[in-house]
Parts: sequence; structure tokens; C-alpha cells
Amino acid sequence: MLINILETAFNLIITLNDDLFEIINLSLKVTLSALIIAVSISIPFGAFLVFYKNKFQSFIVLIANTLMGMPPVVLGLLIYTLVSKKGIFGFLDILYTPTAMILAQTLLITPIVISLTYEEIYKKNKEYDLLLNSLNLNNFSKLKTLIYECRYALLTVALTGFGRASAEVGAVMIVGGNINHFTRVMTTAIAFETSRGSIELAVALGLILLLISLLITLLIKSLRKIS
Repeated sequence: MLINILETAFNLIITLNDDLFEIINLSLKVTLSALIIAVSISIPFGAFLVFYKNKFQSFIVLIANTLMGMPPVVLGLLIYTLVSKKGIFGFLDILYTPTAMILAQTLLITPIVISLTYEEIYKKNKEYDLLLNSLNLNNFSKLKTLIYECRYALLTVALTGFGRASAEVGAVMIVGGNINHFTRVMTTAIAFETSRGSIELAVALGLILLLISLLITLLIKSLRKIS
């Protein structure tokens, strides 16, 4: 039976099944959009925290570290209450749309990218502190230099965020609704197809997710060697 399921799953992939690749396409669009937004905000902000210290810096870092472990379903519930018809942002009418899913994934990975960026920039700053001070650079110039020197490590941070977002199911299920041909992504499709006994499509999607995870792992390993 397992062999038959795997054969059917591989056949769905090889024959470029329309439903399968529609789900994969939406998954990548949502996750990459969330990643671009999160990285654009979090990397500059995480680096900023290293230099522009104030009494709230430690508190912000603590909050970011705490939110790294936030249960996705809690985040999904929070977003749902905010963007539902009765929520304060209900007028945006984005509930059960890809936009809400992008928002959920962005908020999920933003604290992860902030925390990891802060750690990488902080370590590099300690290593380069004497050199940068001897050049009489201002903080903004130091910041640009350190971000450049940490570029491979920060790419690893971005890949970590991508991996976290692509594996998320709870939050996107709540705010996306898993609507066929509209908000169904790989993780929610796997859960739905398995629950209704359509295991072949779920296995095919699972194999694609495993392949993505493998590629991310190999990229992170390669970048660590470079850095």
C-alpha cells in the first residue's frame, strides 16, 4: 500500500499536476513575500539595536527573543480578532485572503530575524570594534560595514526565517481558511487532504516540503563555510 501511495505521489509531481503546483506556487508566493517584508524590517532594526542603545534596548531584545517561541496558533488567533469583521482592522477586509497569510508569516518570522540579526551583528561588532573606532567612523558607517561583513550570516538568518515560515500551518489555517484555489498552501493542504483520506496528494506535498527543507539546510551549511 505504501509503495502504491508513493508511486501515485511521485506521478503527481512528475506529471506537473495542476492542483499540486497551484498549491506550491501560492505557498512560495506567500512565504517569499513574508520573508522579503520581514527581512527588510528586521535586519536593519536588529543591527540598529546594537549601536543605538537606550533604556529600552534590553527590553526590546527580550521581547524579540520571547516572541521567537510564540505558538503560531496564538498569533493566528490574534490576527483573526484584529482583521475579522468585528476587529479594529476589519475594514481592510483581508481575512481569508493571501494578504492575511502573508501578514501572519511576516509577524511570525520578524522576531526570529531581529534576534538572530542582533546576535550576529553584536558578535561582529565586538570583533571589529577597535578597528572601526580607529577609522573614526560614525555609527551609520559602522552599521553598513558590519552588515556587509555579516552578509553570509545574514543570508543564513533569512533562510532560517524562510524555513520557519514555509513549515507554518496553524496561523495560516486560521487567517487563510484553507480555501481551495485561493488560500490553500502546502502545510494546510497536507492537513486537509490527510483528514479526508486523500493521502497521495498530501504525500506529494510532503515530499516537496522535505526537498525545500533539504535545499535550505544545504544552503545554510554552505553559507556557514563561507562566513
